[in-house]
Amino acid sequence: MTLILPEDYHPTLTIRDTEAAIVYIREEFQKVLAKKLHLQRMSAPLFVEKHTGLNDNLNGVERPVAFDAKDLPTDDTLEIVHSLAKWKRMALKKYGFSMHEGLFTNMNAIRRDEDLDNFHSIYVDQWDWEKIIAKEERTIETLKSTVTKIFAAIKEIEAGCAFRYPASTYRLPEKLYFITTQELEDRWPDISPEERENKITAEEKAVFIMKVGDKLKRSSKPHDGRAPDYDDWQLNGDLIFWYEPLKQKIEISSMGIRVSPESLHEQLKKADCLDREKLEFHRMLLDGELPYTIGGGIGQSRLCMLLLGKAHIGEVQASVWPHDMITKCKEHDIQIL
Repeated sequence: MTLILPEDYHPTLTIRDTEAAIVYIREEFQKVLAKKLHLQRMSAPLFVEKHTGLNDNLNGVERPVAFDAKDLPTDDTLEIVHSLAKWKRMALKKYGFSMHEGLFTNMNAIRRDEDLDNFHSIYVDQWDWEKIIAKEERTIETLKSTVTKIFAAIKEIEAGCAFRYPASTYRLPEKLYFITTQELEDRWPDISPEERENKITAEEKAVFIMKVGDKLKRSSKPHDGRAPDYDDWQLNGDLIFWYEPLKQKIEISSMGIRVSPESLHEQLKKADCLDREKLEFHRMLLDGELPYTIGGGIGQSRLCMLLLGKAHIGEVQASVWPHDMITKCKEHDIQIL
């Protein structure tokens, strides 16, 4: 647990005004996002059956919250979702979406193994979205074009927030900078990936870091862990901003063009997870039954925290925190909900 306590921090909005601002950001951003990416709002599950392989494995070590249900077979374990990365791709096929159509949903999750700090909570809320693309559109150009639209959507909500709360809106840069994980390692080979992200974001303010998950040339280690069965590691990335109130980068979105049958098999092999090919989702993908897609998640509380200049994500969401963290935050005028 690493807690950043900024000096002379004082909220410019009351808790009730903060809640009103959160409602504005959440309701308006999803409208703008849907329009820019041609998405339809859909309902989504809070939990999925373990045997389907639909749950997001994140870095492969996080434990999902699991339980059984009285009217289901005792060996049919249910898992609280970590994200809906795979479910969305299945849903696009199931609900009859066509080329260049997509969906978004409000995704809520519990991540019991999260390291709690200013940006990370046990409770996760994000807009999960997914869109059908053509096979020939599985390119870096498609990825860049899509994240540029998401950046534009964030800027549009920033403008609305600044109009309503001029003294309380954290101002974002006007341009987005693109770089790959390998270019970061080549530039700063002797520091950690986390330090590289902070350095490049301090310089460029808004950055999309591409190609996350595969091993880098110098270290022979991934820049960051990424599950092998949803993003294509050569066609994905993270959207991060420099956050001056905490003098730290903040990640707002992880997204990517999804695996093809070929890249799924290759990445499962690299991750020593070929046994997953027996699961329902993976079988369907390998058999060519699922559409080619691009998708990702955008943190709802993270976006609210960023735009409202908050020092802790607990100021914009109700969760559970260690007692000593709550005490330290209170001493520094950080109003944990």
